[in-house]
Amino acid sequence: MFIDTAKIKVEAGAGGDGVVAFHREKYVAAGGPDGGDGGRGGSIILQTDSNLSTLADFRYKRSYKAERGANGSSNKKTGKSGKDLIIKVPMGTLVRDLESESLLADMSGEKPFVLAKGGRGGWGNAHFATPVRQAPRFAKSGAKGESWEIQLELKLLADVGLLGFPNVGKSSLLSVVSQAKPAVADYHFTTLAPVLGVVSLGEGTSFVMADIPGLIEGASGGAGLGHAFLRHIERCRMLIHVVDAAGSEARDPIEDFEKINSELANFHKDLVKLPQIVAANKIDMATEEQLGRLRQYFADYEYFEICAPIAMGTKELMNAAAAMLVKLPPVRTYEPEVIPIKEKEHGKFEAWEEDGEYFVDAHWLRGILNKVDMDDYESLQYFQRVLQSSGIMEQLFELGLQEGDTVCVGGFEFEYLP
Repeated sequence: MFIDTAKIKVEAGAGGDGVVAFHREKYVAAGGPDGGDGGRGGSIILQTDSNLSTLADFRYKRSYKAERGANGSSNKKTGKSGKDLIIKVPMGTLVRDLESESLLADMSGEKPFVLAKGGRGGWGNAHFATPVRQAPRFAKSGAKGESWEIQLELKLLADVGLLGFPNVGKSSLLSVVSQAKPAVADYHFTTLAPVLGVVSLGEGTSFVMADIPGLIEGASGGAGLGHAFLRHIERCRMLIHVVDAAGSEARDPIEDFEKINSELANFHKDLVKLPQIVAANKIDMATEEQLGRLRQYFADYEYFEICAPIAMGTKELMNAAAAMLVKLPPVRTYEPEVIPIKEKEHGKFEAWEEDGEYFVDAHWLRGILNKVDMDDYESLQYFQRVLQSSGIMEQLFELGLQEGDTVCVGGFEFEYLP
C-alpha cells in the first residue's frame, strides 16, 4: 500500500544523572568530591534511504525514543552517552511540527537531520566544588531530551510528472521509456500509487519521471484518487500532459486537458505555471479529423502524437523533455520555516536551590560568560541585563533568592545585591 503521510512522536534520551561521591584512597585523608557527570542522552536523527518509496513503515510504529545517558560515577568519570536513534525516511519527505504545522526539514538530500536533541548529562558534585564550598553533597539530574509530535509528508522527487485522466496511457508510456514496471492491462483501471522511472537517453543524459495517479474533475476538492497525490506534482520541474486523442473513454481530450489544468490551479496556483508538453496518445485509434482538431488547439504547446504501447513517437517526446529540462531550475526544495533544532535551546534554562545557594544551568549562557569581564562595570551590567531579560532572575526570586544569597551560573559565583 502506498502511504505518503504519517504522524509520529519522537523523544530524545534524557541525560544521565550526576553523582555525589568523595575520593577514597589509602593514606589520603579527607579526599575531595569526585562525583562524575552524567552522559548525554541519545538524539533522534532522520536519514534518507533511496530504497524506501513510501512511509508505510510508520503505519504501525508511531512512537520512537532514544537511549538515555548513563549516570556518572566516582573518580570524576562521566557516564556513557546514550545511543542515537536513526530513523530512515524516503527521499523527498517533509518534516512538520504537528502543533504549529511549521516545516522543520526537507529530506531531499543525503545529509542527516537531528530532529530531537538528547538531554545534557547532570553535573556531579565535583562540578560544584569551589574554594568556599569544598565538599558539596549534591549533584544535578540529567536534562530531558527534546520531544516532538511531527507529521511526515512525502513529495516525490521527480523531474517530469505525467498528467492525465485515468486510462489515457500514462503507465504504458512510462513502461516503454524507462525500466519502471507500472501495472498495464487492456481493461479499465487506474493507477493507485505514483510510480517513478528513470528515463535514460544515453551519453549521461537521464531524468526521473513520475506517473501521477489519474486525476478527475474535483480532485483538488477531494474527489477521486487524485487529491491524495496532487502534492507530488509540486516538486516536478515540468509536466507531460497525456490526452486520449481518440476519445476512446467517451471523453473529449480538450475538455480533459482544461479540467486537469483547472484542478492544478485550484490546488496550488504555481502548478499551472509549470512548463507542459502535450502528448496525444492512442493515435492509432484516432481519426484524421480528431488529430487535426488537437493540432490546432495545442498549436501554442510543444505537441507530440504517440502510440505508447508500440513506442511510436515516444523517443521524440523524451528528447523534447530532456531539452526542456536543461533550461529549467533544479527540483524544488523547501526551506525550514522555523529556527533549526540545534538553536532551539537558546533562551532555555534550569534554576534550582541547594542548601541555601542558587544554581543556574543554561547551555547558551556559557558562551556569554566566556566573553564577560566581571571586573569591568559595563560588562557586568550587560551580564545582569541578560539575566533579567531571559527570565532567570525572575525564576530565582520565585525560588526564594534574597539579598546576600550566593548564585552560581555556569561555574561563576556571585553574591546577589539588588
